[in-house]
Amino acid sequence: MTQTDAHSSEAQLDAATVPSGSTSTTPKPRRIAVLTSGGDAPGMNAAIRAVVRAATFHGVEVVGVRRGFQGLHQGDMRLLGPRDVANIIQRGGTVLLTARSHTWRTPEGRTLGAGHLKAWGVDGLIVIGGDGSFHGAHYLQQEHGIPVIGVPGTIDNDLYGTDHTIGYFTAVETALDAVDKLRDTAASHERIFVVEVMGRHAGHIALDVAVAGGAEEVFLPEEEHPAEHIAQVVRDSAAKGKASSILIVAEGYPGGGEAVARAVEAQTGLDTRLTILGHIQRGGSPVSSDRVLASRLGEAAVLALIEGKSDIMVGRGNGGMTFTPLHETWEKSKDVSRDLYRCAKTLSV
Repeated sequence: MTQTDAHSSEAQLDAATVPSGSTSTTPKPRRIAVLTSGGDAPGMNAAIRAVVRAATFHGVEVVGVRRGFQGLHQGDMRLLGPRDVANIIQRGGTVLLTARSHTWRTPEGRTLGAGHLKAWGVDGLIVIGGDGSFHGAHYLQQEHGIPVIGVPGTIDNDLYGTDHTIGYFTAVETALDAVDKLRDTAASHERIFVVEVMGRHAGHIALDVAVAGGAEEVFLPEEEHPAEHIAQVVRDSAAKGKASSILIVAEGYPGGGEAVARAVEAQTGLDTRLTILGHIQRGGSPVSSDRVLASRLGEAAVLALIEGKSDIMVGRGNGGMTFTPLHETWEKSKDVSRDLYRCAKTLSV
């Protein structure tokens, strides 16, 4: 569809104000855009679907931006309707594609992207991604006055302002499935297995996998241990009669899984194998929890724009929706659950 075609139906759009009951006097947007940015996460497609269908329900058109901010400053955009997002809720990845854009980090790149949005008659932008993506959205709003809403889509679950992020549940399940299989081999060969999971700056995945997988120890970016402690964990396990051990390491732990595996072998001489799960944790069909979360957040993002909100991230907390200023999502940190960390230590005896 050409840009001219995109504008052909704009005159027919309802310019009514927000639904009855809202206190906002901001005119209801007639057309919004949605993009996915940064690393892909299972459930992004469910969020895209929710944005398109919730917007359609409220009489708002949606423009899909392909390849994230890179596509935005290139003008790679098209109108999306309910049928365009049929049968994608169960698919991993993102049908809009994603990319990291160096150009968007410059004022010139953002100016170009803002020009494309305005040319398409877009009244607001929904960005599905992590903190880097939210930086780009925040500066777009600050510099060009285009309302933006962030939807937390990252498997690391490291964004302040929401209990969980889209893709996290699926990543944990994928990693746990691998750990369960590795434990069978570890027990059969009486080996030590060090398993590195994703989490560059946070240990949420590692901690959940460690507890659910019955690991003997978990190593998090939030808790650094000396090499002597790493080896002592294995010695203690052996002293308790354990012939094999599973050690879970977040990739952001200093030196990652390789450092832990080296420390174990160097100080114990035990047969130790390292498995780095890597990007398989990003792929696959999203589990039900991610589909439900993404659907709720996608709808909430549309309603937030309709209600005149901007420069915020929608999230879930304490059983309800939360709204966090975008800048707080990277300025404030989200710690791992210390109760769960204690639980992992307690249950490893």
